[in-house]
Amino acid sequence: MERREEQPGAAGAGAAPALDFTVENVEKALHQLYYDPNIENKNLAQKWLMQAQVSPQAWHFSWQLLQPDKVPEIQYFGASALHIKISRYWSDIPTDQYESLKAQLFTQITRFASGSKIVLTRLCVALASLALSMMPDAWPCAVADMVRLFQAEDSPVDGQGRCLALLELLTVLPEEFQTSRLPQYRKGLVRASLAVECGAVFPLLEQLLQQPSSPSCVRQKVLKCFSSWVQLEVPLQDCEALIQAAFAALQDTELFDSSVEAIVNAISQPDAQRYVNTLLKLIPLVLGLQEQLRQAVQNGDMETSHGICRIAVALGENHSRALLDQVEHWQSFLALVNMIMFCTGIPGHYPVNETTSSLTLTFWYTLQDDILSFEAEKQAVYQQVYRPVYFQLVDVLLHKAQFPSDEEYGFWSSDEKEQFRIYRVDISDTLMYVYEMLGAELLSNLYDKLGRLLTSSEEPYSWQHTEALLYGFQSIAETIDVNYSDVVPGLIGLIPRISISNVQLADTVMFTIGALSEWLADHPVMINSVLPLVLHALGNPELSVSSVSTLKKICRECKYDLPPYAANIVAVSQDVLMKQIHKTSQCMWLMQALGFLLSALQVEEILKNLHSLISPYIQQLEKLAEEIPNPSNKLAIVHILGLLSNLFTTLDVSHHEDDHEGPELRKLPVPQGPNPVGGLSLPLPPPPWECHCHSPPL
Repeated sequence: MERREEQPGAAGAGAAPALDFTVENVEKALHQLYYDPNIENKNLAQKWLMQAQVSPQAWHFSWQLLQPDKVPEIQYFGASALHIKISRYWSDIPTDQYESLKAQLFTQITRFASGSKIVLTRLCVALASLALSMMPDAWPCAVADMVRLFQAEDSPVDGQGRCLALLELLTVLPEEFQTSRLPQYRKGLVRASLAVECGAVFPLLEQLLQQPSSPSCVRQKVLKCFSSWVQLEVPLQDCEALIQAAFAALQDTELFDSSVEAIVNAISQPDAQRYVNTLLKLIPLVLGLQEQLRQAVQNGDMETSHGICRIAVALGENHSRALLDQVEHWQSFLALVNMIMFCTGIPGHYPVNETTSSLTLTFWYTLQDDILSFEAEKQAVYQQVYRPVYFQLVDVLLHKAQFPSDEEYGFWSSDEKEQFRIYRVDISDTLMYVYEMLGAELLSNLYDKLGRLLTSSEEPYSWQHTEALLYGFQSIAETIDVNYSDVVPGLIGLIPRISISNVQLADTVMFTIGALSEWLADHPVMINSVLPLVLHALGNPELSVSSVSTLKKICRECKYDLPPYAANIVAVSQDVLMKQIHKTSQCMWLMQALGFLLSALQVEEILKNLHSLISPYIQQLEKLAEEIPNPSNKLAIVHILGLLSNLFTTLDVSHHEDDHEGPELRKLPVPQGPNPVGGLSLPLPPPPWECHCHSPPL
């Protein structure tokens, strides 16, 4: 194309330093950026090119870099420089050059319609930025003009190429608006102008999508364009025809992903809930995907099942309140809920065999919140309908929370195991939330299932099933007050009957006992049923976190009922500490647990236990104090001091923390006399820096 005598913006570009930003130098810098193996040279080239893009000379070299004889990397830089100049330095462009700049961009886009796609996209973004800066006053019908110009028959580019270029331009226009730096008052004007311009876009998209002769690449571009425009909060009723066409396109595997994205974006707009009639029309379309969903699950087609689930969840999660309000349509919405339930319980283990079920969890929160927000009479009606659904949900979630077989789990990567752990935490949170809907009946339901499982002699039970039911109990007991539940005594009685042959099951048993520690404080007679299990688990390094944290909870909550077990707890704890079974943090927790435990004993007993407990550490400190300071013995000293510090942090005989709960809990008088910590008569070594005065302190 011919160079102009004067480029847009050159006159008002400002007095920047006269650096040598010529076409030749830009090309050399780009070659250095892409091909120089030296990273420092690459960084220098990138820095120089960033300066070039914002320089006044960019108006001149950008057009030259777009010449047909240049490689795409150079052409792309030219197009990007134009976009930066237009979007960031619009005020530098004289108004009398707007039209010539617009015309040149149209010319370049037409030429690249049959050229490099990445350069075409960048040029479209530049023209979109120009249009947004000119709308609505300087270019009132920008979108309609774009459509008209690209539909002209006298263009040298073939019809499909022009169509794809137009669709690319129309796609990037709303995207550029979302990220533009327009002032707030201008954004409102431009948004209103774009909303009007929808009238020039949607009929074209409908025609192209429904036209049998449209090639797949055009229809895919149409769906992406529609997906971009609906994010401008276009009224849902104006999108009906395109949404229905997108649903039809779901049957085409090449168009499936683009169709899903378009439908989900359209349904998820915040303003969509105002158009209830349109939402009601969408329910049958979503339900019509159930057979395709079942086929996808049966064939192991994770992408298709994932996409259909996204559509169902988008409709249910974003509009459950609006759809629940349509009481006369309760059955169709219930059918949608059951479809989402199918997605929650999709066969296979997350995240190895499926990645869909996690998408649905937030929906169940939303639906429950919306049901419980109704006035009492309407809430009672919906409770009657949806309580059975939520009981089914609990069964589905506990099934999904089950571990795979030991053999299968052994093949999982560490990343897959971590994703599964997080997934189970999400299920745990959901179960805790569902308790608000189902109440005490949920605990009874779980207890009955566990009881039947452990007492049935008809068939052997899997440890995975037992673990999942216990996990359900633990999820609720960790956050909900279960002290008045009539099933907890039975649960405590069942726990010793569990045949623990697996680390995951043992972990969950420990955490469940820990979650019930407050209940044990109110029912101390049951402590002996579970404490031996906890002490036994302390010796297993694989159960380090669960066993130590559970013992700490028991010692904190039940300390006034533990004196009969104190000697055994101290002995076992001392043994595992000496054997160094646990990591540093768990050792600290264990010392805190012992501090809670000793706090409830008589002073003489405290001193006796302290002597046996900390004497070995004092002896180690004496030995370390005689060594020359070095990083190794520094760590050992810090570790021992940490153990003693954590022990004394929780060893407190000055008051009973539970006194305020009533006189019946004051089972022991506050010990009188010296503080046990102050009463120790153990020889403490001098600090090592005093023993070795020529060595610096640690």
